[in-house]
Amino acid sequence: MARYLKENYDVIICGAGPAGLYAANCLQKASAGRISVLLVDKKSPWKEPVACAEAVSRKIFSRYWTPKEEWIRQHLDGVYFTSPDMTRVEYFQADCGLILNRAAFHHEMADKAAELGVECHFEDSVEKLSRVKNGLWTLRIRSGSEESVLHTRVVIDATGPGAKITRHVPGLEALETGDFDQEAAVFAIAEGIPHSRRHIELLFGERFFAGGYGWVFPRDGETVNVGLVGGRKFLKTHPPRSTLEKFIHEAYPDAKILAFHGGAIPCGQSEHPTAAYGVFKAGDSASTVNPISRSGIVEALKSGKIAAECALEWLSASSDEERREIENSAYTRWMKIQGKTHLNYHRGKDGFAGVSDKQFNKAAHRLASIPVHKRSIFRIFWAVLSSSPSILWKMKSFFI
Repeated sequence: MARYLKENYDVIICGAGPAGLYAANCLQKASAGRISVLLVDKKSPWKEPVACAEAVSRKIFSRYWTPKEEWIRQHLDGVYFTSPDMTRVEYFQADCGLILNRAAFHHEMADKAAELGVECHFEDSVEKLSRVKNGLWTLRIRSGSEESVLHTRVVIDATGPGAKITRHVPGLEALETGDFDQEAAVFAIAEGIPHSRRHIELLFGERFFAGGYGWVFPRDGETVNVGLVGGRKFLKTHPPRSTLEKFIHEAYPDAKILAFHGGAIPCGQSEHPTAAYGVFKAGDSASTVNPISRSGIVEALKSGKIAAECALEWLSASSDEERREIENSAYTRWMKIQGKTHLNYHRGKDGFAGVSDKQFNKAAHRLASIPVHKRSIFRIFWAVLSSSPSILWKMKSFFI
């Protein structure tokens, strides 16, 4: 049997993160297996540790994929917000969130895609993407020392930040590159850190978390994911790994660090197009990460669904004009469900980064005076804003 079942596919998906995996599942479900779909990734999506804190909203995540206990690390009942002076404010909502085992979740998505008829090839890397005269896309794919040349009508690029396969391809120069406002995030798997198994903790302060925040997320009752993400302009003054090591050493002197992980995250919503000539971007490759929270799992699922819907419509289109309209709609659909909110968040990002420790502390003290059962997200938000008029001014971009 040939290594690949075909030389020509209707859709080739590059990247088997949540965006690519979900796009593959959506394509096959919606088409009832009538189209040929190939999913390629340079690594198996469950073998390597995932550089992610793995937290999602249970309610929103469940709209896209049914959670399974076998790949849920923890159920969450809320969040602790910790100010620079270590004032801790609890937000409680029973079973509001989940900590996922992303590797196991990815494995289930890949298995399901294969069951639906998606041809999956992992440990294969896309070396080059080019367009031929008949409008098809050619992909040169390497597996070890072997190389294959495949053709497809549609490409879904879910390869992550950096636009590695599309950056220098003629006709795709204007597309989103997946590195807009790129920031460095780093985290450690550690034990010996006091924490709640049912809460995540978010920490703020200029000393360690300038332009961003820190976190402590439960994993298995013994270990935690402790990490930080900071603004780009603070990269030199707050080197991520050494800053995290210093924070852990000072805040949790008895902690034992088991492993470090890190990576770049595109943390800003751009206004660049996300599709052209039958190539559709999804996930980090389309810069879909929330600019403030830096969350991206659910956002990746949403954008993977949009890419799949557009791909199917594109394949059924009867004219180039109709195809161009579908490509343009990929961006407008994202803006409608998430992008406009992200644009506002991005505009307000500098204002958020400019909130001083004194202002954070004042807001935390004000929140602490509100009984826990009355701390809705709405009340928390307005208590923070009203604690200092200057915070409201700095965050004005959120309301534009």
